[in-house]
Amino acid sequence: MGQAKFDYRCYRVPATGAFSLASIYPGDDQGVDEDYARKRLEKNLDDLQDFQERLYAEGKQSLLLVLQAMDTGGKDSTIRKIANDLNPQGCQVTGFKAPSHEELSHDFLWRVHDHAPPAGHIGIFNRSHYEDVLIVRVHELVSTALIEKRYRHINNFEQMLHDHGTRVIKIMLHISKDYQLSRLRRRLERSDKHWKFNPSDLQERSRWDKYMDAYELMLNQCATKHAPWYVIPAEKRWFRNVVISEILIDALEEMNPQYPPPKFDINEYPPDSLV
Repeated sequence: MGQAKFDYRCYRVPATGAFSLASIYPGDDQGVDEDYARKRLEKNLDDLQDFQERLYAEGKQSLLLVLQAMDTGGKDSTIRKIANDLNPQGCQVTGFKAPSHEELSHDFLWRVHDHAPPAGHIGIFNRSHYEDVLIVRVHELVSTALIEKRYRHINNFEQMLHDHGTRVIKIMLHISKDYQLSRLRRRLERSDKHWKFNPSDLQERSRWDKYMDAYELMLNQCATKHAPWYVIPAEKRWFRNVVISEILIDALEEMNPQYPPPKFDINEYPPDSLV
């Protein structure tokens, strides 16, 4: 196929106006040829390595990719595909589990801010501060009034990161309830996947509609110009991967990291003079 770019703008949640999850089909692939998509992904991953080196060398900006999804949504496999060839010196992946006793003794953003990527780095959150307006809302762990305030706290937090040089990209990996069921069954059918199955996942699955409501509220409250949300169809992994890579490449192109100038007179060190 001849197209140079994939259209991911249709998956971006508008910063103003109402957004419905029903508007995004989880199995969408835009009619793209899979072989072309895989080749395009290879090029994008090569470009991503180049951008990472420039970002690290420049040491002034950073990129944060936030991934949220229901169980079996593909967060781990997305990270493996996107970050596998990145230099680990300039890339950090943080997985947020249930908060510890110490973390619960602080505000909900305390444990998150410490893992924001420093200048020159790419950071990836496997789950994030958004758990505190998703699972917390579904399980009614705090009051609705406090959750409404947390949307504002999150927006202010991400604005602060943006103002200090961190580009924030947030992606919901969108799957259907039927797709989740097929992936859970796969975990039971394959012995090498048994470790990934947790009976508690079935309890969370029974709350599917509540989670979708919580996601929709969160997307509408926290999609901003400086920290956009994208709802990416995730049931076809090859399509998911290439679309996410396109989003990251375009963001890095806009950031335009540059190699710093040498701190010495290059003319004093001709290559042939080195022994």
